[in-house]
Amino acid sequence: MYMRSQLYIPGDNDRKLAKADASGADAVVLDLEDSVAEKNRPEARRKVREFLDQRPPEKRTYQIWVRINAFDDAALVDLAAIAGGMPDGVVLPKIDGPDDVQRLSYHLDSLEVREAIPLGSIKICAVATETPAAVLRLGEFAHARIPRLVGLNWGAEDLSAAVGATTNLDATGKWSLTYLWARSAVMLAAKAAGVQAIETAYVNYRDLDGLKTACRAAAQEGFTGRAAIHPDQVAAINEAFAPSPEDVAQANRIVAAFDKAEGVGTVGIDGEMFDIPHLKRARRVLDLHQKYQNKRA
Repeated sequence: MYMRSQLYIPGDNDRKLAKADASGADAVVLDLEDSVAEKNRPEARRKVREFLDQRPPEKRTYQIWVRINAFDDAALVDLAAIAGGMPDGVVLPKIDGPDDVQRLSYHLDSLEVREAIPLGSIKICAVATETPAAVLRLGEFAHARIPRLVGLNWGAEDLSAAVGATTNLDATGKWSLTYLWARSAVMLAAKAAGVQAIETAYVNYRDLDGLKTACRAAAQEGFTGRAAIHPDQVAAINEAFAPSPEDVAQANRIVAAFDKAEGVGTVGIDGEMFDIPHLKRARRVLDLHQKYQNKRA
């Protein structure tokens, strides 16, 4: 269930919901949280459930996720309304640590039983940096063992509000130290937990060149997907987080050379030496390539 792109769509916006099927995103995230005014949440829940019911799992060509509200807000009401529509997953915002993710998993257990859905079907992606406590507890994900958890996302806007900062950028327009730290910690926590590390949204949706550059850099660092806030961002994100043809060709050469040598720790290809870390990286490239041949893999 890998996702290069997660396209967020307000759950109460008919015009944007109508464009979801043609977006090309690996996952569409129907939002019941920040992009929906509180007074519109009941109608948003109804529309999200209708959207899900019209696209049963066996007919979907992309994943459908729902971002619910935080547990101290309206999370349980959201879950009760949408679980029967069998979303592929739930995005949980504003956590304080793995305990909140485990709590969501327990609620999903009950709802899946209620709706006669196979246990464990609905996965979880947690936005893991929106409170100071969450950032300080990221290392706990290495030992949390939550089978439903498939991804950790990060975001800077809620964290800056939570700490009372006036900005999350430095004088050059880059992330300031606190947010660079949170971003790196999320990536490492995701790797330690064996789940996807998902990069935050690129807010200037008109700057596609900047988005492409940022996505390539994130992919090189170890992120495997990115949130999108506009359909125009999806293609660039999908391209950046999928192995290039050149990457796949080189990975095949490395794997083939090791297979041929059998039992050695290094191989030479065209005068360049490759060792076991290169082999591991090559196998990962080929694994990702295979996954993205089928977006619902």
